[in-house]
Amino acid sequence: MNTKIANQLKEKYETLDQDVETHLEGLLHSKPINYWDYIQTDALLNLQVQRTVFPDEKVFIMYHQISELLFKMILSEIEQVAKADNINAKTFSDKIMRISRYFDVLTSSFSIMKDGMDIEQYNKFRTTLTPASGFQSAQYRKIEFSSTELINLIDNRFRETIDRNSSYENAFEHLYWQAAGKDYKTGKKTYTLTAFEERYKDEFIRFTKFYQKNNLWTKFKALPKQDQKDKDLINAMRHYDYTVNIKWVMAHYNTANHYLNINGKTAEATGGSEWVKYMHPKYQKRIFFPDLWTEKEIETWGTNI
Repeated sequence: MNTKIANQLKEKYETLDQDVETHLEGLLHSKPINYWDYIQTDALLNLQVQRTVFPDEKVFIMYHQISELLFKMILSEIEQVAKADNINAKTFSDKIMRISRYFDVLTSSFSIMKDGMDIEQYNKFRTTLTPASGFQSAQYRKIEFSSTELINLIDNRFRETIDRNSSYENAFEHLYWQAAGKDYKTGKKTYTLTAFEERYKDEFIRFTKFYQKNNLWTKFKALPKQDQKDKDLINAMRHYDYTVNIKWVMAHYNTANHYLNINGKTAEATGGSEWVKYMHPKYQKRIFFPDLWTEKEIETWGTNI
């Protein structure tokens, strides 16, 4: 064995108060790694549990499972930026573009949803999904929380008037996606939203307390002024913002419209949300990095697309 590697192994296990020879002896009895074991292929391919007999439901399930895996990859990249003590414009830009490429994949993949399922099958098996809804994706909510400050995720109707020093609980009640399951006149919430909050609200608040000071937008504003003027970084930030909050959202919107706009009549989403106004970017004007856009760009956000 290479002496340098042997010494490094010994140092590693001594640091852990472990006997390196015991671990090396264990290697004598271990099995070689196989692709299917490492990737957990058997487990992965048995996660598609259908509720109906329609073949295209399996496509629907797998599509969303793949999306969640991509969300996990995105969150991993964001976490690396959030926890970096020192990060320069080049590294920041590279990370943002890597995240954007994941969203490019997500955006283009909606063609699978739009053209890869039979409309009649979809509109039959979707009734068995009630009251579940895509807005219940906890990982996507975390991507939003970790990308920008909470004020930029507040429902557009309350963004100017809400107390910016209010509690996380109060801010949570005014997030834009609450509109998907809440009557603001009565305060009544749908079962879909209530169940989502019961499962994730406490976790979201803990998550947000860290990312309120370590989100991508805050980390950008903490960079040296010279780095904040870096053209490649600014372009990367704008690309990410536009890709997530317009391109990806509109791909989702157009796919939903393909299946839910039946003979000119818009069907209700499985979670009962007013999905058109909740989803279309021109209504909520979700913008992660508002200072990187002109007043005109913000004013026309989500239009002319």
